[in-house]
Amino acid sequence: MLRLLRCAVFGLVFLSGLFAATPPASAAYPDRPVHWLIGFAAGGPVDIVARIMAQWLSDHLGQQFIVENRTGSGGNIAAAAAINAAPDGYTLLFVAPNNAISTSLYKKLPFDFLRDTTPVASIMQLTNMLVVSNAMPVKTVQEFIDYCKANPGKISFASSGNGTSVHMSAELFKAMTKCDMVHVPYRGSAIAFPDIISNKVQLIFDNLPSALEQSKGGSVRALGVTSPQRWPALPDVPAIAETVPGFESVGFYGISAPKGTPAEIVEILNKAVGEALKDPKLVARLAETGGIPKPMTPAEFGKLVADETEKWRKVVEFAGVSVD
Repeated sequence: MLRLLRCAVFGLVFLSGLFAATPPASAAYPDRPVHWLIGFAAGGPVDIVARIMAQWLSDHLGQQFIVENRTGSGGNIAAAAAINAAPDGYTLLFVAPNNAISTSLYKKLPFDFLRDTTPVASIMQLTNMLVVSNAMPVKTVQEFIDYCKANPGKISFASSGNGTSVHMSAELFKAMTKCDMVHVPYRGSAIAFPDIISNKVQLIFDNLPSALEQSKGGSVRALGVTSPQRWPALPDVPAIAETVPGFESVGFYGISAPKGTPAEIVEILNKAVGEALKDPKLVARLAETGGIPKPMTPAEFGKLVADETEKWRKVVEFAGVSVD
């Protein structure tokens, strides 16, 4: 009996030591590549920022962060794929205003974004910029409005897809100025720019990273930014609100994960993004895109997405637009 007791005690000690030596799954996170889904085409503003951040995370967390472009449906294809993935931290979603807008713009979605995702981290804040084809005979926002009204239904605006901030910035502009323009959605703004440059489509209210690159290169003309005041990085570009009082469309970029992703993994990722946004080299690269770093806790980022969802619901109602 004593011998059996000793064996039992030894077995318990051995097992307790084994479990103590085996860390929880999240302690080693990440121990394999992480897939980061983005809803827009390669070369566009979301793609540019995602790849900058993914490279930093790959270098500092010891595993590759792979950016996957899942285009279509205003980013909803990527959102659905991420939401349906295992909640283990190895599938993430790039979050932008399109995710907040789609909740009210699309009549039928197979998910509830706020309910079915876990907020992870905020990356940056940015504005959109109205750029027009160089063939357009306008150099100011007021001249553009006057030209629109003199040519109703003859001007087309591009977007990176239904339900994106690029789309809704234009819809808000239409509603506030009574300009009659035709929407031409693309699967990403990078794909739209050749048609804008050739004047097949006349304009776009694009996210700043790609709009800034194109305007600096002289292939399109910048007329104004969608922030309520002039954007700090572009003091010479007027705010559209200077001509259209009350006009505002300021965006955000961040990361979410499928609902149920362990809190420990969310904390690891949030901390990593926070450290990245303190890195002078990365901050300088984001500044080149016109972005302003905006670190937040997961709870703060979740509140931001919820607030943006409500804000854009009001814009969708005001503009009177919807997508089946």
